Amino acid sequence: MKVYYMNGAGNDFMVMDGRGLNPDYSALAKKLCAITGADGFMAVDDSETGDFKLHFYNSDGSRGEMCGNGSRCICRFANELGIAGEKMTVETDAGPVYGWHLEGERYRVRLNTPTTVDLHRKGDIAYVELGNPGLPHAVREYPGDVWADADKLRGEMEALRHDPAFPKGANVNYYTRLSDTEVNVLTFERGVEDFTLACGTGCGSVATVLYLSGRLPDGKLTLNNRGGTLNVTVTGREKVEALYQEGPTEIVKIYDLEL
Repeated sequence: MKVYYMNGAGNDFMVMDGRGLNPDYSALAKKLCAITGADGFMAVDDSETGDFKLHFYNSDGSRGEMCGNGSRCICRFANELGIAGEKMTVETDAGPVYGWHLEGERYRVRLNTPTTVDLHRKGDIAYVELGNPGLPHAVREYPGDVWADADKLRGEMEALRHDPAFPKGANVNYYTRLSDTEVNVLTFERGVEDFTLACGTGCGSVATVLYLSGRLPDGKLTLNNRGGTLNVTVTGREKVEALYQEGPTEIVKIYDLEL
């Protein structure tokens, strides 16, 4: 079985074609992610509502509703294997995700639309769920240099990941504003239980919070992650109607494994 080791802005995954198979995906995720230290595992499956279905699991074997960087990578995987064309619909647990091949290694996805937004869930910490069932995110602006201070923020962000204010747990996203249209982002991700080099849905959630708090009037935001840069465009008026994210994808290595 060929297993692709991929990453989107440094957020890395083990990816396979699971059509016609019925494996224990949770156990497989832990086994395959251990090979490379990947953040997550993804498999393509047949779908009655899209071009294909996405199974997504975190490295600890827990199932995730969806993944932003992962969805760009799975779109490239499906496109290059001929499973889908240049434009595709992906069935995910959180609802449909739409993907487009832009050029070269760059892909765009329409993330799941926010279904829950609370700009003050816990003091100055906002809470956003994307899709239904919602993928949970805590979002906080950090006044210092969020990357330089990552080590000292680790304990605080890990505690928030399990905070009772977020009943599902949460991906915790701190950001530092560089300008009106650019931020640096640091994410402590549930299921990985550590910092990741990027979180695509986390970046979408940061953009959502800025947009709905009136601090992103044109709806376009550049988000620098420690693994790479993503661009998010928000549309809507009173609420967010659509979230479009684009960024890089990379096939690092292809393994031929006995599963």
